[in-house]
Amino acid sequence: MPEPVVDGVVVAIAAADVALNQWDASPTATAIAGAGCAGLALRRLFPLPVFACTIPGALMLDIVFAPFAALFTLAERSRDRRLLGVCAVVMAVASATPWPLHHATPQDRTWTVVYFFYTLATAAAPVLLGQLVQARRDLARRLVEIEEAREHERLLHSQAVLARERAQLAREMHDVVSHQVSLIAVQAGALQVAAADPDFKEGARTIRSLSVDTLDELRHMVTLLRASGGRATELTPQPTLADLQTLVATSGIDTALTGELPPDVGTTGQRAVYRTVQEALTNVRKHAPGASATVRLWRADDGTAFGVTVTNTPPTRPSLPLPGSRQGLVGLKERAELLGGAFESGPTPQGGYEVSLRIPAHSD
Repeated sequence: MPEPVVDGVVVAIAAADVALNQWDASPTATAIAGAGCAGLALRRLFPLPVFACTIPGALMLDIVFAPFAALFTLAERSRDRRLLGVCAVVMAVASATPWPLHHATPQDRTWTVVYFFYTLATAAAPVLLGQLVQARRDLARRLVEIEEAREHERLLHSQAVLARERAQLAREMHDVVSHQVSLIAVQAGALQVAAADPDFKEGARTIRSLSVDTLDELRHMVTLLRASGGRATELTPQPTLADLQTLVATSGIDTALTGELPPDVGTTGQRAVYRTVQEALTNVRKHAPGASATVRLWRADDGTAFGVTVTNTPPTRPSLPLPGSRQGLVGLKERAELLGGAFESGPTPQGGYEVSLRIPAHSD
C-alpha cells in the first residue's frame, strides 16, 4: 500500500481516537491532541519530534493510538535502545498521570501507579514490533549484499576459468600451429637454397619471410593468452585418440567404448574429443556414483561431421556433496565453438546425463 494512503489511514484512526475520548476535555486539550494526530503524517521524516508532539495529547486525553503509532515509527528507525526505553517511560507517565493534576485524589494516586505499569508494558509492543521491522529490513538488505557478493564471486571465478582455458588453448596453438608454421618456414628456406630459378628462389624467400613473421605474431599471441591464464602452463604432450582407450579403462567407471571416428581427424579434433570424454567421465564419478557410461564415437554418413556422445545411467548410490561450477562444460562449449562445432549437455529422460560434441569435418 502506498505510504500516503497509510499515513492518511493512521491520521484518521488517531483523530477518531481523539473524538471518542474528548467528551469531558477542554477545547484547548482537544486542539493539542488533534495537532499531535495531524503530525503523524510526518512521523517518517521527524520520528522523535512527532512522538514528542503526541505526548501532551496522551496527558490531557485518554488516547493511546497517536503516541503508539509515533513510538512504533521511532523504534523502526532508531537504533538507540536507551532513547526508546526513555520514550516508552515518558508515554507511560503521560498516559497514567491524571489530568488536571489538581483534581487528583489519594485514590487516584494508587490507580496511577497501576496504570503506569500497565501502560509501560503495553508500550513495549510498538517498540518491539518496530525493532522487529527494522531487523527484517536490515536482514533483507544484508541478503541482497550477500547475493551481489556471490554473483561477483561467480563472475570472477568464471573469468578465471575462462582465462585458464585460454591458456590451455594457447598451449595447444603453440604445440600444433607453431610447429606447422615452423615446418613451412624450414621447407621454404630449403627450397630457397636449392632452387635455381631466380623467380622461384624469390617466391620461396617470400614464403619463408612471411612464415617467420607469422610465427613471431603467433608466439606473441600465445604469450598474451598465457598471461591471461594467470601462469604459464607446461608444454606437456597432448592426448590423442590413441589415449582414449586408456582413459576409459582407468576411469573407474563401467564404461563401454563404441564406434569410430574418421581416420583423418586432426590433432585438434582428437584433443577436443578426448577432453569431452574426460570431462564427462569426471562428472559421472562426482555426481553419479555407481552409474555406468557409454562413449559413442560417430561420424556422419556424408562425411561432413564427426563427434562423440557420452551417456551415463542414473546413479545407484547417493552422491556426496562435491563442489561443481559447470565451468568444465563451459570450457568444452568454448572449445567446440572455436572449432566451428557444437556442444550440448543435459539430463536424459531415464534420469541419467548426456554430453555431445559435434565438429565439422576438416575444421580442425
